[in-house]
Amino acid sequence: MESWLIELAKGIGKFFLNPALYWFLFILTMASYLRIKRERYDFGIKMYPRFMEWHRTWLVALISGILISAVIIGAGMVFSYETLLVLALSFVILSVSTRFTLLSPSYTLGLTFLILFFAPYVLDMQNVVDYSLLYGRSLPALAVLAGLLLFVESLLIKRIEKQDVFPSIQLSDRGAWVGVQQLKRLTVVPLLMLVPEGAITSFAPWWPYLSIGESSLGLVLIPFLIGFNYKAKGHFHEEAIYKLAKANTFLAIGILLIAVGGVFVPYLSLTAIILAIIGKEYLNYRYREGDRLRRPYYQPHAKGLRVVGVLPGSPADRLKIEPGEVVYRVHGRNVQTPQAFYEALQGSGAYIKMEVLNQDEEVRFVQCSLYEGEHHSLGFQFAEEPFKARRERKNNAS
Repeated sequence: MESWLIELAKGIGKFFLNPALYWFLFILTMASYLRIKRERYDFGIKMYPRFMEWHRTWLVALISGILISAVIIGAGMVFSYETLLVLALSFVILSVSTRFTLLSPSYTLGLTFLILFFAPYVLDMQNVVDYSLLYGRSLPALAVLAGLLLFVESLLIKRIEKQDVFPSIQLSDRGAWVGVQQLKRLTVVPLLMLVPEGAITSFAPWWPYLSIGESSLGLVLIPFLIGFNYKAKGHFHEEAIYKLAKANTFLAIGILLIAVGGVFVPYLSLTAIILAIIGKEYLNYRYREGDRLRRPYYQPHAKGLRVVGVLPGSPADRLKIEPGEVVYRVHGRNVQTPQAFYEALQGSGAYIKMEVLNQDEEVRFVQCSLYEGEHHSLGFQFAEEPFKARRERKNNAS
């Protein structure tokens, strides 16, 4: 027990020496900066605070990290230092654009697996570098890890709340301004892994099961980056969240089953990784094409004003207005343009009363108190020409 505690303390200390942790902070900061810049261009204000891309992910990441670490250590899966180094490089390579699109475990662990799988063949073709690589038995463990972490990705997608999507404005193919919702998250899952060279010795004849020839083991806590970035233009964003989470869960089940078989039949591990990459690409392609072929959901509505976004903490937020709903009437007056909407509010006194159409075209009545100055900061964002584009056009006209 003393050896385990010592190695655990060392492993936690190594977490803060891992470059992937600081790369996570860097790309999170850059993505947050670019997102706020876009919000100010489209709406004239910052919609969400910095680092919102990490919102509501840390608890899922922590609990998932603990459970997956227990599986890894309990099964005796040992990862070489070469494996962890290539994994950290994969994070950097696949996230350099700060878009999170390629930070699915299918891609990060897929790239790591393929580099390690083909590295011996490449190195055998030269005699300049003398090498001795110890990662052969890490490959089946990487495939199993890919299946487990795909479940975590599915859970992160499913936990996106309807108010926590990032709205933007875009010109449609027909030349109309429409809204687009970004389903975007980035998190870091802390994984405790067994590595060669340490004070931990075997406690059972079968453990460690996936060993790489070492006589003693250590522990290292690594930051595993998971991210995704989808656009909901033709889909209602709640429908997009459901579809993506469901498809990703089925992919995770299939990959995990094949990867477990790879522990006993080595080439099944390679099969699992290839299918993880192809399956993820197919899933993304089907979603993108399905979204592209649909009519824009957040386009102007025939009966009123489609809400693209709601500013947190604003009167619109207090009214429980949700993205995708349609403002139908304000104080009994039909409104179909932002100008008509704000004109209907003039002289409304201390209250705002609205009729709103939900996704099922059902009318609901909402009202709340207004305070001085709130008429111009209600928090409604509509599908109209971006704020800065309107301002530039007015400046040029004057």
